[in-house]
Formats: sequence, structure tokens, C-alpha cells
Amino acid sequence: MILHLGCNVSVPIADIVGIFDIDNASTAKSTREFLQSAENDGMIITAGSDLPKSIVVCCPAGSWQRVYISPLAPATLLGRLESIRSSLL
Repeated sequence: MILHLGCNVSVPIADIVGIFDIDNASTAKSTREFLQSAENDGMIITAGSDLPKSIVVCCPAGSWQRVYISPLAPATLLGRLESIRSSLL
């Protein structure tokens, strides 16, 4: 199953490590350092040109970590995840 992050960008659910609110997460120094390092390493992928609202950290098996910046709110993404999981039961 995949989760749509916005602007034709989708990721496999199994690869998702965490979904974070960009406003709350980016206030911590360690998070800012993590995002700066990810950007320097070319791991940031922007899912759309709208105002970013979420950070989605993914770690695909056998590949490098990826950090998606999504215009969708974390609650929206989590709601989609719950909907997908409930449809599997």
C-alpha cells in the first residue's frame, strides 16, 4: 500500500519512519540540524510548491533515507494511513 503525500508523490507505507508537523518539529535545534544534513546530502524531496506542513521521514529497504516535505497536514496524512489500515482488516 502507498500513501499519497501531495503533487503526485506517493511512498510505500512500509517505508515510513515518521510523520511530523513541520512547525512543531523545526523548532528543535536537533531537527533543524537533521533537516540541514538531509538537504546537504540530497535526501530532501518536496511534494508540491504549496506551503509545507509535514515532514515525512522514510527509509526504503536497501536504499538511502529520504525526507519528504509535504503540503498536507500531518492529521490528513495520519487519517489516510488509518483509512488504509482499516480497509486491510
